[in-house]
Amino acid sequence: MICRPLTLSVVVPAYNEEPIILESLGVLRSTLDEMSISYEVLVVDDGSTDATTHLVVSVMKSWTELNILELQANRGHMAAITAGLEASRGEWVVTIDADLQDPPSVIPMMLERAFQDNVEVVYGVRGHRASDSWFKRKTANIYYSLMARLVGQQVLRNAADFRLMSRLVVDQLGTYTEKNRVYRLLVPWMGFSFSTVTYTREARSAGTSHYSIRKMNRLAWDSVASFSSTPLKIATYLGIGSFALFFIALIYVLTGWISGNTSPGWVSLMLSIVFFGSVQLISIGLLGEYVARIFIELQDRPIYSIKKQNTHEGDSVR
Repeated sequence: MICRPLTLSVVVPAYNEEPIILESLGVLRSTLDEMSISYEVLVVDDGSTDATTHLVVSVMKSWTELNILELQANRGHMAAITAGLEASRGEWVVTIDADLQDPPSVIPMMLERAFQDNVEVVYGVRGHRASDSWFKRKTANIYYSLMARLVGQQVLRNAADFRLMSRLVVDQLGTYTEKNRVYRLLVPWMGFSFSTVTYTREARSAGTSHYSIRKMNRLAWDSVASFSSTPLKIATYLGIGSFALFFIALIYVLTGWISGNTSPGWVSLMLSIVFFGSVQLISIGLLGEYVARIFIELQDRPIYSIKKQNTHEGDSVR
């Protein structure tokens, strides 16, 4: 099979986006056709249980640049993006969600900025988060502030997974073998030259967000544990602090025993047991998280498995 050169690949991870996928693809096609460049659109169906795949396949009949990659089961947003990046063929690759909150109209601006500034990455940065709830805005501010402290100031505030990357960056990402990926941190960490495009993030026009509080907490922890050893250092500091408190308490008890001014009681004993036991459990728990990650990496399992790939350049690949 001969692969014709492509200027742009657009990777669209999708999970149960039946209410909005047709509208999203329509807006995306209109934008890309106006750019007058060679392109492909790769929808990565992350194990949807609704009609998302069926709708995308129906659009493929009249849109030769559209392909779909079906994952065997839901593996999460990062895994879907990884599958799309590895299947992409364009000189430049854009990742964009299917919910239209990140407008496709920004893509031409990204590509233009990449050429003008001669950079390898262009981040889409939200100008404001008015479409988000008060809780999400506050937690997002906490998240980006924490990541800037732990990972470094190269982390851009309000820059999530809407970005343009050159083939050089995508190929470099393809050499990484880690399973717990957070691209909003991993791509800046790579250190490639970059620029930004600011845009207004719209509210969802249909459907509901798939990022629950549990998933946001998981993302936050993956971000911390994958890019910083600070939690391990916290465990160490707790251990040092506990030893210092124990040493002070020991001196106090010995002084009272020597002076004969002792008043034994179970309250202080129980408090000590609970305190030191808590510190130990916290430390063991933090260590356990890292041991679990080592275990996952040693298993070397693929982070996704392809069910079927529908393309316009041959039969379906299973």
